[in-house]
Amino acid sequence: MNTLKKIALASALALTAAAYPVYQYAKKPTADQQYRLQAVERGELKQTVSANGTINPVSLISIGTQVSGTVKKLYVDFNSKVEKGQVLLELDDALLSAQLKQSSANVLNATASLELATANEARTRGLFAQEYVSKLELDTAVQARKSAAAQLQLNMAVVEKDRANLAYSVIRSPVAGVVIDRTVDVGQTVAASLQTPTLFKIAQDLSKMQIDALFAEADIGNIRVGQKVRFSVDAFAGRNFMGEVRQIRMNPTSLQNVVTYDVVINVDNPEQILMPGMTAYVGIAVAQRKDVLMVPNAALRFKPTNGGDKPNAAKPAEKSGEKPAGERGGRGDAGGKSKQDAFTGRVYVLEKGKLKPVSITLGITDNRNTEVVSGDLKAGDQIVLSEMQSNAVGQGKAPPRMF
Repeated sequence: MNTLKKIALASALALTAAAYPVYQYAKKPTADQQYRLQAVERGELKQTVSANGTINPVSLISIGTQVSGTVKKLYVDFNSKVEKGQVLLELDDALLSAQLKQSSANVLNATASLELATANEARTRGLFAQEYVSKLELDTAVQARKSAAAQLQLNMAVVEKDRANLAYSVIRSPVAGVVIDRTVDVGQTVAASLQTPTLFKIAQDLSKMQIDALFAEADIGNIRVGQKVRFSVDAFAGRNFMGEVRQIRMNPTSLQNVVTYDVVINVDNPEQILMPGMTAYVGIAVAQRKDVLMVPNAALRFKPTNGGDKPNAAKPAEKSGEKPAGERGGRGDAGGKSKQDAFTGRVYVLEKGKLKPVSITLGITDNRNTEVVSGDLKAGDQIVLSEMQSNAVGQGKAPPRMF
């Protein structure tokens, strides 16, 4: 019985060994099944530069105070619409009123002193004419009258200053607009010292807004004043808004060795649904091509695992540390091509079941497809995007165990 078992086991092993080459051949994928392919197409490409920015009012007025005091009354709150000259806030004016009364009393005192000095001068002149007093006494009387007149003018100036400070205790709006920020409450003490405290912020016109977007120095050369801008905000997902570049500020911002520039974008907000402080995701079209040959960026990044067929002279699509193909171009306008737009890349086409590398010159990109400026490639050619997931046999692994 044991002998029969041994014979049966040997026969099974022999059959397995004979069937393995057939199994391996049957499981080996064809070239069409091994790679994910896509036909080269012609179409329109639009290259954009992107950045994030903040929506702000075009004119934002900060309202402060020139005098110190305790907030006595508040007349406006957040989102209040105000007119020019409207009262916003009143400070406690007890001390300022007392100061004005004191300076007014000083004016009365100086006025009385001036009247006395003037009378003394008149009497002294009469006595001097009769030679009862000396010239020195007359000069002294004249000087006393002039000094009293000067003291009166000084006290009157103090009254004007105290009256102005009393008027400053009532805070009025310098413009018409909407209150978007209030930093004080009734009973709070504000101190005007070296730096004026901010009490309110008023947006002059919320139907006209602006976006302050920081663009990288690599993109700033493609941006021009007057370019149209498309942007979106999280509050209205799926909706695009339009704007226009108003200013490119020359003041750079450097953070962790990254240099950016502030681009100011004008935005119309007739519905007043865009609010100050919203984050805007901005895109500016800097180049456009129509009816051009284009290849997917995935094809430019593809490299066969076995190395493929190396051409005699072909520049690789990417070098270590470089951006993906198509992200370095973009200068020039929609009407023509620039030599600065072009650089070399490589794609692989499937020809007679084998991979064939094709070197091409590339232009602009929309981050999905890249323009083909020149090269041995035409519409309809099947190019390789990536390799399909190989089975265990294709990876060189042993077949599954039968026992």
